[in-house]
Amino acid sequence: MSTNVARLVGSVLADLGVGHAFGVVGSGNFEVTNALRERGVPYLAARHEGGAASMADGYARLADRPGVLTVHQGCGLTNAVTGITEAAKSRTPMIVLAAETAAGAVSSNFRIDQAALAASVGAVAERVHGPGTAVADVTRAWRTAVHGRRTVVLNLPLDVQAAGVDDVPTVTAPPAPGPVRPDPAAVEALAGRIAASRRPVFVAGRGGRGAGPEIAALAERSGALLATSAVANGLFRGDRFDLGISGGFSSPLTAELVSGADLIVGFGCALNMWTMRHGSLIGPETVVVQVDDDPAALGAHRPVHLGVHGDCAATARDVLAALDGPDGPGGAARSGYRTDEVAARLADGPWWNLHPTDDLAGHGRVDPRELSRALDRLLPAERVVAVDSGNFMGYPSAYLRVPDERGFVFTQAFQSIGLGLPSGIGAALAQPDRLAVVGTGDGGFLMAVAELDTAVRLGRPMLVVVYDDAAYGAEVHHFTDGADLGAVTFPDTDLAALARGHGALGVTVRSVADLDPVAAWARDPHGVMVVDAKVADDGGSWWLAEAFRGH
Repeated sequence: MSTNVARLVGSVLADLGVGHAFGVVGSGNFEVTNALRERGVPYLAARHEGGAASMADGYARLADRPGVLTVHQGCGLTNAVTGITEAAKSRTPMIVLAAETAAGAVSSNFRIDQAALAASVGAVAERVHGPGTAVADVTRAWRTAVHGRRTVVLNLPLDVQAAGVDDVPTVTAPPAPGPVRPDPAAVEALAGRIAASRRPVFVAGRGGRGAGPEIAALAERSGALLATSAVANGLFRGDRFDLGISGGFSSPLTAELVSGADLIVGFGCALNMWTMRHGSLIGPETVVVQVDDDPAALGAHRPVHLGVHGDCAATARDVLAALDGPDGPGGAARSGYRTDEVAARLADGPWWNLHPTDDLAGHGRVDPRELSRALDRLLPAERVVAVDSGNFMGYPSAYLRVPDERGFVFTQAFQSIGLGLPSGIGAALAQPDRLAVVGTGDGGFLMAVAELDTAVRLGRPMLVVVYDDAAYGAEVHHFTDGADLGAVTFPDTDLAALARGHGALGVTVRSVADLDPVAAWARDPHGVMVVDAKVADDGGSWWLAEAFRGH
């Protein structure tokens, strides 16, 4: 059947198995978007391309298939750049279908160097070159996104989109490459390091999210405690030696135990300044090992005593076999850091929720810690939490516990505010059986407020918690030193009324007692509820102060 390249692109992507698509449709991407829809790829129309990009990002982080963003040429792509940058820096498997001016349209006002723009933010630039190469071009982009864990901008020139194609072939997804097996010498070296340690800690990051059972089995055999970076939050939930998040969001107990390790092994974890608090969680005599299937990641953020190039699951299995082998260094299984004393301390939980704090409430303002602690109690355990950036961000990250690694979206790689609400929409679609919870500040919420309409239109239950200090809190607390605050503080805004204007439920919270309507809603969630929480001044979050040391 005769068709054109635009429709062929949609057909090929559907055959390859992309997940949900998001976008804003213009003349340049109208036909390819409809081709996706006709082939059964679900599509959600956003109100802004930046929001659509973060929706695709949030979806792809928690789904088993890549998210798709579809945008108009030129301005459609530039509107989406911040969300694309966050996805690219987070190695999110995502495909951006970007219409592009025709090669000969040099005077078009839509014309920009889209390939250079994509490359400049860390995405992979690809292009559909013509009818004869379209299938190969699209398949290459899909393979790079899925197997290479990259964000790919696939440029679709308008003249190429319109070119005729005689038939639409059925395309089969190319098989995934096998996992990178570590060198046997590296396996023996890591096994030896583990056997020699008395207090090992394993920290899993984004690259270790698919290897939770294997890492946990090696940790049990090695006597190691388990922790994650923020983006892998929830990976070891339920393990009695789970420390939770290592780094800026660590509870005092977690920080104490990580800093007491004599061996830290990062599995798919960069061990960067956030996860290791600028190295302060690594003792002067601590041995540091890093495992990653990307050789460029080894030692990229700090010196390591041993770098192991290998898939995290395969490496954990091989090291476990080496420890248990007849010639291995492991001997009998040992307690290591898993002592009765540590178990007793962890029984009370390494979570901030259980850590007592002074109540900052007063003058019509709720303590953000008490607010978050109460929300953790009253919301269903089966939840997915998306967190925006800002001074507030540690409260939902550290207090709102998630059931596993597919329950948390943390868009902090580019440190832009305004990504929390749309990424939460994408997360809700990736995990439809869980309650979607968004933690955002008033600044980020107002930047993304157009997508509140999208959330309401979607019709799924969602709780949006706005930590509202009527300011850009990071600037107020961390960059002023007695300076004029007029540029970063604002009059109080009735965000609950704004939410109701969009068709959502809106509640203003000035004390924990004001959460009763939220508790009632949580027993039978329906629609979107926005909580305008007027939060007390925390004097500046110490986790953000740590992060700003790296600026």
